[in-house]
Amino acid sequence: MQYQIAGEPLPVVTCQLAAGETMITERGSMSWMTPNMRMETTTGGGLGKAFGRLLAGEALFQNRYTAEGGPGLIAFASSFPGSIRAFEIGPGRELVVQKSGFLASEAGVELSVFFQKKIGSGFFGGEGFIMQKLSGHGIAFAEFDGYVMEYELAAGQSLVVDTGYIAAMDATCTMDIVTVQGVKNAFFGGEGLFNTVVTGPGHIWLQTMPISSVAAVLRPFFPSSGNN
Repeated sequence: MQYQIAGEPLPVVTCQLAAGETMITERGSMSWMTPNMRMETTTGGGLGKAFGRLLAGEALFQNRYTAEGGPGLIAFASSFPGSIRAFEIGPGRELVVQKSGFLASEAGVELSVFFQKKIGSGFFGGEGFIMQKLSGHGIAFAEFDGYVMEYELAAGQSLVVDTGYIAAMDATCTMDIVTVQGVKNAFFGGEGLFNTVVTGPGHIWLQTMPISSVAAVLRPFFPSSGNN
């Protein structure tokens, strides 16, 4: 499989497949394709995995696109202004991405739900509590919101991040939730009561325009249902 990513900040990844090669996606992300691309809808490993993906913000079913009778082309466009990044997934190169961040991948990539190890993350992590883990082998594409900043964390090195800004991290990283220190800071600082701490070793990808933050900014400008 060969691919090209173009068009930021409204990007699309175009994949050239050899005969018999398969791509998978979970959110109807296919934008265009050649007529010889055959689509098959499956549970992607059984109902257990399907419901796990549903918890992670993805669809219950998985679409598989296979090039039949010769080479094929298929394109996947992002759903929000930002970036599409390609990742080579393999043993020791597993990746954890924000829920709904997975765009498409080669058929050898496996998706599973990723829960934070510490109980505090479960209660206070908000949108970052349930994420997706990409394992197996193959190239995977993820979409990030806005511009992407990258950091390499050494073992024990940490970064404090607002949860929605975490786009992806190596599976070797860990996450925890800490409270904002000081009553005035917590209630009047405008940053919420909790922050996410990501600790290395591993690489992390941060996004500058989480769709949740955009929605929060726009919410006051839309009439509520009670005003209709």
